[in-house]
Amino acid sequence: MTRATPRPNPDFSLETDALARGARIVVGVDEVGRGPLAGPVTAAAVRLDPAAIPPGLDDSKRLTPARRAALARALMDCAEVSIAHASVAEIDSLNILRASHLAMCRAIAGLSALPDLALIDGNLLPVDLPCPGLAIVKGDARSLSIAAASIVAKEARDRIMVELAQHFPGYGWDRNAGYPTRAHVQALRDIGVSPHHRRSFAPVHNILYQENSVSG
Repeated sequence: MTRATPRPNPDFSLETDALARGARIVVGVDEVGRGPLAGPVTAAAVRLDPAAIPPGLDDSKRLTPARRAALARALMDCAEVSIAHASVAEIDSLNILRASHLAMCRAIAGLSALPDLALIDGNLLPVDLPCPGLAIVKGDARSLSIAAASIVAKEARDRIMVELAQHFPGYGWDRNAGYPTRAHVQALRDIGVSPHHRRSFAPVHNILYQENSVSG
């Protein structure tokens, strides 16, 4: 029986290589919220200070909520952070991939200066990327800057969904962040579609179609 090789933690080597080649500003960019049925998609761009990187940075999905929140607070104090969103209307009109890329570009544009290199989580660069970029598959597991962006974006979007849950109770957004849990899908059937649901996503579209068919 062979043992699975432990997954390495992200490091700063991609950033160090870019800086050694003459880049002055290197940022990590990640998004969160492509899978939910409701709420915006959120992206963050983070420029780490090599002399003040918080210990324990990792892919946000591998962190406990308490640890993720603590790291997000630390990053806001010791790194340059820009957070941006694409709305539900933009997701429905553009599609989720293009909306995710739009949020990424907005996050980069919100920095104090355009980067010399943006390390982008994923296998595609946004078409309208305003600076040179490098797509990194599973980047939040490889780059500390991207891991930092994943943490900040996750915390920011979760806060939005908790706030929306206060105004639209019943869907459990404070617990599921808009993802299609069984309880969320059942609430969609029982309560109906809210203004913050993504109508282009199949579970929401199908419920709307059924309602229109019945009312017609």
